[in-house]
Amino acid sequence: MNGVLIPHTPIAVDFWSLRRAGSARLFFLTHMHSDHTVGLTSTWTRPLYCSPITAYLLHRHLQVSKQWIRALEVGESHVLPLDEVGRETMTVTLLDANHCPGSVMFLFEGYFGTILYTGDFRYTPSMLKEPALRPGKQIHTLYLDNTNCNPDLVLPSQEEAARQIVELIRKHPQHNIKIGLYSLGKESLLERLALEFQTWVVLSPRRLELVQLLGLADVFTVEEKAGRIHAVDHMEICHSAMLRWNQTHPTIAILPTSRKIYRSHPNIHVIPYSDHSSYSELRVFVAALKPCQVVPIVRRQPCRDYFQDSLSPRLSVPLIPDSVQQYMSSSSRNPSFLWLFLERKLKRLRTQGVVFESLEEDADHSQADRDSKKTKNENLAGELEKQPSHHPLQVKKQSFPDVCCREGEGAVPSSESQKMVTVVTTPSGFPVHLRSTNEKFLSLETGEEIGVGPYLVRMGDSVASAATENQRAWMGQDSRLSPSSEAAPLLAPEFRGLALKYLLTPVDFIQTGFSSRVFDQQVEKYHKLLSTDGRIQNDNLV
Repeated sequence: MNGVLIPHTPIAVDFWSLRRAGSARLFFLTHMHSDHTVGLTSTWTRPLYCSPITAYLLHRHLQVSKQWIRALEVGESHVLPLDEVGRETMTVTLLDANHCPGSVMFLFEGYFGTILYTGDFRYTPSMLKEPALRPGKQIHTLYLDNTNCNPDLVLPSQEEAARQIVELIRKHPQHNIKIGLYSLGKESLLERLALEFQTWVVLSPRRLELVQLLGLADVFTVEEKAGRIHAVDHMEICHSAMLRWNQTHPTIAILPTSRKIYRSHPNIHVIPYSDHSSYSELRVFVAALKPCQVVPIVRRQPCRDYFQDSLSPRLSVPLIPDSVQQYMSSSSRNPSFLWLFLERKLKRLRTQGVVFESLEEDADHSQADRDSKKTKNENLAGELEKQPSHHPLQVKKQSFPDVCCREGEGAVPSSESQKMVTVVTTPSGFPVHLRSTNEKFLSLETGEEIGVGPYLVRMGDSVASAATENQRAWMGQDSRLSPSSEAAPLLAPEFRGLALKYLLTPVDFIQTGFSSRVFDQQVEKYHKLLSTDGRIQNDNLV
């Protein structure tokens, strides 16, 4: 299992054994390859954070309940609570890992410093241009994909390896081509080969559904005899299969991988096309980041001292705040209602467009960028509706929305960027509605919107009843909270403090365009007015 419990934190990445999870309370999934989902099943009952594409696959193929999936937008920063009283939070930013659809790196920032967890990734220079990895940012701990961390293993770039595959196919113009793949990944390579050789690529129905969601060129089919390039499971490529295929038609097989594989037949070709970074790329990546320490993700293959000359001075072990220690040592591993409330409140603050440490002109510029992006998305949606594609070589690009809902199946998780609706068709003929929304699922059975927030579930459910009882107890009320009062600024004495005041201040009261230094003043002003109004009402009653 390629998973990690990050020391001195409640964070677990790709780690799904609750029996061994100890004090972990926040769980993150980098991508959907099986060696990173060991132990993750439909019985999972903890909040789980991942990218929107992974969220769709997680619900679709592992049947994890939508109640627990938190789809976070890639390229944006998200604030999560680290305790149950609102004192400690952390920021997590998702970065594209260039490994397979939905794969991401996680950048964690909090009391523990700055931690970058790459998961499986293939380095590209553009990664260092990400705003979250701006020059000068100190990475304290780098959890590094060391799959190919071997100076003796020299790998070509993906572009060069793709050219090798193209040249090999050109040398066999009359042959069928079997390409051995894992269940997820290298879809863009298949697209390139289809366009290069003007042929359909034959896929399994499951992979076809995925490439349709990714918005790749319309060059894929499930019809066995439609094209000469076939994507098959890598385990299918063996000596007996090669004999069987060649009895009906000349066939070669290609395994695009950096792994050392025994060739059981002369027509099996291994091309070093890898979705993991090469040793030289890892050297460049680490030298640019200059972390304080490098921790290999693949434990059976240590990094030795390969990066010693690129490290910054080590820092002391961070002190765990008392509130976080209490949260990590709580007897119940299930998230409490108060923690879920804080998680939702922090998300709501972020989605309202509050920009910290930025001048008013920066905020105006950001708004212009958002308006431009919205216009582009609307134009794209219109073009897709007007120009259905039927020809195998006509490229049909679609951006992947944040929410994917299949007809008759309920819905899949959300994030908050693109406001558009796209419809594509799966191999079974059912339309897949791709809808971006803020905090809702869309059920196509009932047409109702279902809240995906941590505690907004159907009020007829027992979970909802329990949550409401906890809510009444915490807020000190005897009656049910109405929707308008769920963010009521009522402060119990033990929870007083600026952090919780932020959480309980209506977002409408905070004006966007201000820097964070002014937000504190606005929050204090709100609660001062609130307490003044309360004293006046009490005086009138007396």
